[in-house]
Amino acid sequence: MFSRIWTKPSTKSCSEPMERLKAALQDCDAVVIGAGAGLSTAAGFTYTGERFEKYFSDFAAKYGIQDMYSGGFFPFATPEEHWAYWSRYIYINRYMDAPKPVYDAILKLVQDKDYFVITTNVDHCFQKAGFDKKRLFYTQGDYGLFQCSEPCCQETFDNEAVILEMVKRQEDMKIPSELLPVCPHCGKPMTMNLRSDDTFVEDEGWHRAAERYEDFLRTRTGGKILFLELGVGYNTPVIIKYPFWQMTAKNPEATYACINQGQAVCPQEIEQRSICMNADIGQVLQSLSDAAIQ
Repeated sequence: MFSRIWTKPSTKSCSEPMERLKAALQDCDAVVIGAGAGLSTAAGFTYTGERFEKYFSDFAAKYGIQDMYSGGFFPFATPEEHWAYWSRYIYINRYMDAPKPVYDAILKLVQDKDYFVITTNVDHCFQKAGFDKKRLFYTQGDYGLFQCSEPCCQETFDNEAVILEMVKRQEDMKIPSELLPVCPHCGKPMTMNLRSDDTFVEDEGWHRAAERYEDFLRTRTGGKILFLELGVGYNTPVIIKYPFWQMTAKNPEATYACINQGQAVCPQEIEQRSICMNADIGQVLQSLSDAAIQ
């Protein structure tokens, strides 16, 4: 696809790429934001350390779980324990606000622009910050949705009410059995609408969002597009990173920008139209947002 990957030297001052990014945001006709896990980490949604200890110290003590993510794979003996853990996990990572206003800073930068967001994050932070729902595509699911574990249908179910009830009523790291979620169609246990295998449900809303994203890209082909990649790693590069590189390479009017601590790279072929910043996403976005207000 590309001859080699080129990396911006880490010793280079951030001032020049920052100015180039400001100019790209001002001059572009449209912005396509690609967001990965690093963006929510920058917003304070960390799964280890103090935040983990605050909400899961009991699970850590009993089961030896060391972080939220690995705890999601723990083989709990009963579904009551499983959902005690997961309801708490969902509550703090989906229904609580992010500790830092990083998503608000992004919205300030693009709210008057023609924009679209594609993200592998499942924490709903964009919509909570006020982004237009019709300009968002959550490719990997949503912590706020259940699906049938079978699945017997291509349907998802809002889980806010039952998750809040699970959190409220759990005792000794177990929820009441009557709160265990089951599919209203076949009675099988519910599970999270998260892409982990071929049972992931792509419901009607998912397909509509995918179509809107494809339409956005198609109708702006050849225009001055800024592909702004934020915190995207290499777990699923075929969803955001590689397509952004390819679309930038095909469109001489496009600019690719990547902000990612320690992983800001681009192919040699698009080096001249790329802005790679090995920096803290939150700090960069806040600086850009402050500059836009002045």
